[in-house]
Amino acid sequence: MMASFMSYFGARRDPKQSARDAIVGLRQQLQMIEKKEEYLQKKIDEEMKKARANAVSNKPAATAALKRKKLNETELDRLAGTRLQLEMQVNTLESANLNAETMAAMKKAADALKVIHGNLTMDKVDATMAAVNEQRELANEIGETIANPIYGDTSVDEDELKVELEELEQEELNNRLSEADHAPVHLPPGARVEEKRTPVATEDDEEAQLRELQAALAM
Repeated sequence: MMASFMSYFGARRDPKQSARDAIVGLRQQLQMIEKKEEYLQKKIDEEMKKARANAVSNKPAATAALKRKKLNETELDRLAGTRLQLEMQVNTLESANLNAETMAAMKKAADALKVIHGNLTMDKVDATMAAVNEQRELANEIGETIANPIYGDTSVDEDELKVELEELEQEELNNRLSEADHAPVHLPPGARVEEKRTPVATEDDEEAQLRELQAALAM
C-alpha cells in the first residue's frame, strides 16, 4: 500500500526493480490466460460431444450446443490474441532490462578504464615509447661495444686466407712427393736384386789400342 502511495506521488523507484515487477505481473497474467484457455477448450470439446449426440434425435439441442461451442471458440481466439500481446510485452521488457544491465556494466567498465588510464594521453604514450626505443638502441650499442675487442679492427680478408691455404696445400703435396722418391723399396723375401753393372768406357779401349800401336812403331 505504501509502495503504491509513493508511486502515485512520483516517488523515484529502481528501474531494474520496476522492470522485474512488470515482468512478474505479465507472467502471472499469462498463467491465468493459459488456465482460461484450457477451460474453454474443455467446454468446446463437451459442446461438440453434445452436438454429435443430438444431431439426429434432438436437432434443437444439437444446434444450441454448436452455438455455445462457437461462443467459446470466439472467446478462445480473443484470449489467444491477448496472450500474444502479453508475451510480446514480456520479451520487450526482458530485452530492455538486458540492454539496461549491459549499458550499466559497460559504463562501469568505462569508469574503470578512466581510473586506470588516469591522466594518460596518446602524446605521453608516444613520448614514453620513443624513450623506450631510444634506451633499447643505446643498450644494443653498449652490448656491441663490450663484445668487440679493444685492439681495433679484427676483420679477416677472405681472399688472403684462400691464397695462403692454397700455398700450404701445394707445399704439403710437394713434401709428400719428395718423401715418395726417397722411400726405400721393400722387396718380398727371396727376391733377388740384380746389380746394375757399369759398362766399360769406350775411352779405355782406345787408349789400350794406342799404346799397342806405339810399341810396334818403336820396334
